[in-house]
Amino acid sequence: MSARLAADLVLVLHLAFVVFVLLGGSLVLLRPWLALVHLPAVTWAVLLEFFGWICPLTPLEQDLRRAAGQAGYEGGFVEHYLVPILYPPGLTPSIQWVLGGIVLAVNLVFYGLLIRRRFRRSGTPGS
Repeated sequence: MSARLAADLVLVLHLAFVVFVLLGGSLVLLRPWLALVHLPAVTWAVLLEFFGWICPLTPLEQDLRRAAGQAGYEGGFVEHYLVPILYPPGLTPSIQWVLGGIVLAVNLVFYGLLIRRRFRRSGTPGS
């Protein structure tokens, strides 16, 4: 497999992880067992944002791009459409806190709905 293809695959995996973290709670509403995978993913993503850590997929992708002789992200569908989503220009610690807060808020809504549904099914008083 070429280094460029490997880098593109890492980028797509990275994007899929971000989408799963943000919207995976909707899948948990359909399949509650997915919370076993989703909650650790959300925890990891929020910690990354709040502490300004770098996801290990980022340097892996960059190393693969350098190995492929690429200097940047120009050219191709992956670089043009997916990279700006994962690596927005002007990303600051304040913006990372906002992003982490959004991830928390969205997932609190999904898990709140799940808990509410569980209480209604169990016939718990006050529902």
